[in-house]
Amino acid sequence: MEAVDRKTVSTIRALCADTVEKANSGHPGLPLGSAAAAYILWGKVMKHSGTHRKWVNRDRFILSGGHGSSLLYSLLHLYNYGLTIEDLRQFRQLDSLTPGHPEYGHTVGVEATTGPLGAGMAMATGMAMAQAHLAAIFNRPGYPVFDSFTYVLGGDGCLMEGISSEAFSLAGTLKLEKLIVLYDSNNISIEGSTDIAFREDVQGRMKAFGFDTFTVEDGDDLDEILSAINQARVSQKPAFIEVKTRIGKGCPAKEGKASAHGEPLGEENVRELKRTLGLDEDRTFAIDEEVYLNTAKQQERSEVIYKIWKDMFDDYLVTYPEMKKLWKQYFEVDYNKVLENDVEFWKFENKPESTRNSSGTAMNRIKELFPNFMGGSADLAPSTKTYLNKVGDFSAENYRGRNLHYGVREQAMTGIGNGIMLYGGLKTFVSTFFVFSDYVKPMARLSALMNLPLIYVLTHDSIGVGEDGPTHEPVEQLTMLRAMPNFNVFRPCDAQETNAGWYLAMTSKTTPTALVLSRQNLPQIKGSSREALKGGYVIDECEGTPEIIIIASGSEVTLAVEAKKRIRGKAIRVVSMPSMDIFKQQSREYRESILPPGIEKRIAIEAGSRMSWGEFVGLKGKYITMDSFGASAPADELFKRYGFTVDNVVKMINKL
Repeated sequence: MEAVDRKTVSTIRALCADTVEKANSGHPGLPLGSAAAAYILWGKVMKHSGTHRKWVNRDRFILSGGHGSSLLYSLLHLYNYGLTIEDLRQFRQLDSLTPGHPEYGHTVGVEATTGPLGAGMAMATGMAMAQAHLAAIFNRPGYPVFDSFTYVLGGDGCLMEGISSEAFSLAGTLKLEKLIVLYDSNNISIEGSTDIAFREDVQGRMKAFGFDTFTVEDGDDLDEILSAINQARVSQKPAFIEVKTRIGKGCPAKEGKASAHGEPLGEENVRELKRTLGLDEDRTFAIDEEVYLNTAKQQERSEVIYKIWKDMFDDYLVTYPEMKKLWKQYFEVDYNKVLENDVEFWKFENKPESTRNSSGTAMNRIKELFPNFMGGSADLAPSTKTYLNKVGDFSAENYRGRNLHYGVREQAMTGIGNGIMLYGGLKTFVSTFFVFSDYVKPMARLSALMNLPLIYVLTHDSIGVGEDGPTHEPVEQLTMLRAMPNFNVFRPCDAQETNAGWYLAMTSKTTPTALVLSRQNLPQIKGSSREALKGGYVIDECEGTPEIIIIASGSEVTLAVEAKKRIRGKAIRVVSMPSMDIFKQQSREYRESILPPGIEKRIAIEAGSRMSWGEFVGLKGKYITMDSFGASAPADELFKRYGFTVDNVVKMINKL
């Protein structure tokens, strides 16, 4: 390496230290320790373009240790992604482009929102899966349309988190050779040496997962780092590079100490750092012209690589003209236009059916309409009815397959789903039993934060699960997911509403959707309609002005309709509310037409917690909901035990 390379690394370290110091908040340890590895990646290895920032075949870089964000922001500044020195000065300040942890969609060049440790490892795995699938679909001899790598950098914390083990176990099984993990191995955690809680043979574990492993003994040796990455790039397995670093590298008072992790170095220590690095200690946020010229020259190399790819791609479309249409189906598709008037999609049989089965029918129509639609479950496809017929299984032997087999790995499944969506070109879903949304939720929260319209197919939605008992019977999960910002929960009552839920999920551009589906058969309700697209609507109207409004979702809508039939002399309106989130997005005029403020006699019926219903029922309303865990018994007995019967609904109405 040349002297300018060493100087660039030193400049990155100083820039990171200044950024954290100016904010008086942040994490300097990882950026100082991993600056050399990050520089080699961005300057010597990765194909990426500050000019063509959304190039589909760019290499992806995920900072799984998102607390080290000052490192990523410094790189984005140096490599022409639009971040200015002033942006670095505004690190961690309100409305800045440099928040405490990287946020996808907020800062250009950030490929994923990271912060929860290990999450980036799963998302990187998802990106590598997406690349493998798209390469299998689009690549032709001499035309490597998709040959990008995904690089992910994280530390001890990322590897301690279970999600990384889940993801890497699957990555090894799938032989994702375009996935390269860089492990910032500094033997330090927040509480001290990693020896207090983390002594395993990490490389041995990664080998067992099916990775090739490499070691960089000196995390500051640029040539050794480059050599290891180049070896990893030619591996036919996913690769794991342990880069032995020193946390807080270059700061004598902090290097190798836990105190370097999560607090500013202090003004005098920053000055000492710069002296150690051979930089002017009196200058802050200083970048010499030769450093800018160095990174600009490296970007010129990337622009040449981009142009070569673009010329190849243009020739590819001439050589294979049929691929133009397919490309549009992946990257320019209008889901709304295709689904809105597709008769087959909206069709259903007028017979009792579980909404999980109705969903399976809808999904198999969707997969015919959209070749980029793929997904899978946490080893539950036969139960969640999510298998896509006749499109094959995604595996190390067949990356063209569209059925993903995640194994029993719910949290990694969701993080991987996020990664697939982040890569681009694909529409995907994940699936498990609704009660296990507890395992799903951390990565679902990232879906919502990143505005990713990932689809969650969550079945076995209530005590209707029956004999499996309270460990498998969701109670509080609806409330949990409804409480999440930018996350649509849709619990349909029949096939028509299930189709509406799938339409909303497929056409959403910025919001993930959870389809919460029944295990047990439900009747097709006469008043069910596409009005469900509004989240709530009148499914069974009374004559004249209603005296009482019953609001229900899912399987309990049938109870409401049947109870209404039993009562004479009262004007009762039944409202189906499959999605509170969507309903609240409607105009005030519409909402009040469905739930007139003057009508205070209301009942909410749902086989889940009552906590999210208060704003719709009001202080004078009644509830038929679950206020305890369920039990192990046949479903019919449980519904009787907990009051989900027509008789009990009638009784409650008569109390109003």
